[in-house]
Amino acid sequence: METCVFLSHELAEPMAGTAPTTRGWLLIEHPGPWAAKALVDSRGLADGVGRELEARAARAGFRATLIRRPDETGARAEAEPAEPDAPRTVFLAWTEPGATWLRRLRVSNVTELLAHDLAALAGPVEPSVGEPVAEPLMLVCTNGKRDRCCAVEGRPLAAALATSFPEATWEATHLGGHRFAPTAVVLPQGYLYGRLDPVAAGAVLTAARRGEIAPEHCRGRATWSRAGQAAELAVREECGERRADTLSVHDERAEDDGGWTVLVHHVDGRRWTVVVNPREETPARPESCGKGGGLPTSMRARVAATARR
Repeated sequence: METCVFLSHELAEPMAGTAPTTRGWLLIEHPGPWAAKALVDSRGLADGVGRELEARAARAGFRATLIRRPDETGARAEAEPAEPDAPRTVFLAWTEPGATWLRRLRVSNVTELLAHDLAALAGPVEPSVGEPVAEPLMLVCTNGKRDRCCAVEGRPLAAALATSFPEATWEATHLGGHRFAPTAVVLPQGYLYGRLDPVAAGAVLTAARRGEIAPEHCRGRATWSRAGQAAELAVREECGERRADTLSVHDERAEDDGGWTVLVHHVDGRRWTVVVNPREETPARPESCGKGGGLPTSMRARVAATARR
């Protein structure tokens, strides 16, 4: 059977502009097992707590995601669920250029997170909760209940990456773009990557430690809209810029033809006008295993003009 990953790769579907859109991330350790709707249905979460945290996080500008350490043996799939009152590690991250931060805290149980005002913790000003984390994290999507390709492709990648980067590597429940598996996000930068192998993933994380991105497998920075993601990556291809926080997206304008005009700024004063047009990719293919065929929309970006402030 042809999987969504196989078809996406064979049809050379573009990845630019396919990252989820969020400026903040709330990462909650939960060993599992995980359900398809991880925060809502996973065993070992107190009744209703995951659903409430997911809703509060979304209102505050965070994407709530369950995480766990890589499982090299695969035994976790048959394991008993974690106790609801077990201590957990929690991360909060913010991804805006020039205002990225990553904080780690420990809670005695997941319910304890409801006492935190997530709206007050969101934004470019780094909060004082928990402790700062100096090194970036890489989260690899591995939730086979959501899409089997994420498990088949993602779990071996996470296990391999953890041998070289044990503290930085986590599995995650859902990053979107199953057909680009193995997928990963680097925090606090907020860049998503797809079609990774262990060598490429290691290079991505090494670049992130230098404050850079690795454009070859990049899907976009979740900070921006899909059009903004594609525009920023087009500018990076144009000028060769790899430093993560030198570019920012401004003034997205919807056009009558269904596309967008996006302004991208460099910290040195350069500015680019980028035209982004959505395009339905043919032939039809499933965007996720188990779904019917569809025409995924890609973001085609073209740098139209360059100026200096």
